[in-house]
Amino acid sequence: MSVLGSNLDIASLDRDYHLHPFTNLSAHAQGDPIVMTKAHGTRLWDSEGREYIDALAGLWCVNVGYGRTEIADAISEQARALPYYHAFASMTSVPPARLADRVISMAPERMQRIFFGNSGSDANDTAVKIVWYFNNAMGRSRKKKIMARARAYHGVTVAAGSLTGLDGVHRAFDLPVFDVLRLQVPHHYWAAGKGISEEEFCDNLVREVEETIEREGAETIAAFIAEPVMGAGGVIIPPKGYFERIQKILKANDILFIADEVICGFGRLGKYFGSEVFDLDPDVMTIAKGITSGYQPLSGCMVSQRVYEALERGSDEIGFFGHGYTYSAHPVPAAAALANLDLIEKDGLVENASTVGDYLCRQLEERVAPHPLVGNVRGVGLIAAVELSASKDTYVPFDPALGVAKQVYAAALLNGMITRVLQDSEILAFSPPLSITPPEIDEILDKLLLSLDSVCDTLAADGHLGEGVRGVA
Repeated sequence: MSVLGSNLDIASLDRDYHLHPFTNLSAHAQGDPIVMTKAHGTRLWDSEGREYIDALAGLWCVNVGYGRTEIADAISEQARALPYYHAFASMTSVPPARLADRVISMAPERMQRIFFGNSGSDANDTAVKIVWYFNNAMGRSRKKKIMARARAYHGVTVAAGSLTGLDGVHRAFDLPVFDVLRLQVPHHYWAAGKGISEEEFCDNLVREVEETIEREGAETIAAFIAEPVMGAGGVIIPPKGYFERIQKILKANDILFIADEVICGFGRLGKYFGSEVFDLDPDVMTIAKGITSGYQPLSGCMVSQRVYEALERGSDEIGFFGHGYTYSAHPVPAAAALANLDLIEKDGLVENASTVGDYLCRQLEERVAPHPLVGNVRGVGLIAAVELSASKDTYVPFDPALGVAKQVYAAALLNGMITRVLQDSEILAFSPPLSITPPEIDEILDKLLLSLDSVCDTLAADGHLGEGVRGVA
């Protein structure tokens, strides 16, 4: 069957020649990929004409929604005027210079300079290299270790993948490649232990940071990296007081704080940055995704004045800052970002994320939390999670062989809704475009409940539901 007017079978070409990210390659070789062909607003259509509502905004990134001609026009105009130029050796072009000024003016107060890259992964690689460079410039050659949390997601390049706390990113890749001090995941629902209050759990998390610094020595620890809300690791919201207390410890031990805002930035949590929501004061901050709403690849790594001054001093000694990419400060993605930020501001999408996000969270509590398969729901702004459990009383994981969350995901696709199962979990993530409306939230939850009911009926018929969930309304 022809696709998009071509004689070529796109599914066959994809299977035969395309190496897919985060995909079971053997299963992919036997199946048919979904070929997306067009999109508008919160909707996607595939090559068979099926319509989907996108409850994940691509990969957490299409903040302004699909089909915004303003961004397409900005890309086209810039590509005609200056399709490419580099930023090496003091070269620049108009869009990245304007974008640097705009993003720094929006960012937390201490951010003073921005380095542009292509993806969240390379932004976090850049952050690692800058932190190491900073300490070398400060004459602290031993201060190189980085603290990162279990289930964190900071990317998949060699350094960023090392910081990521998901086993699937490490297996068979010989990661991590440097000394990452792994802290426990700040997820009270299943990490705290029976009978431990959220306040006590926070005490334990803070104590772990203190003990790690005491054990390793502050003189060897360069930085602590954290997402304000963990994204791919589970949409995990830290307990109250967590960041406030940890930041005090970091400052007391001269350990830099890297805020990974790749998912949280540009309105996702109902503020421009997650740092505003949780009162973070980072030394380094990474961004990507929402800066262009995914219309072009672009990332950034921002640094404080103190960090920048050390980089500048290092250049006096070394001769140049020996880091950068061919496409750093590319004018076309920068033009897309400027148009995207105009839309976010003009359409009030940050405010919409806050108000519609509140509606989403209320509806999850009222409509989805009581479902027999659901153990926990949570969210901030327009990022949320539904975590499945074999018990309504406490977290009891399903047998992984059942793939319960994967069954719900598959059923949701058939029902015309795209969500995502997060790695090594029974967690379904929701992160729709910031332009979404309450009726569209209702549609997503209608399709989710329909899918949950379908899987619940199948599990019950096969005898896989325990006493903890059977008969629950």
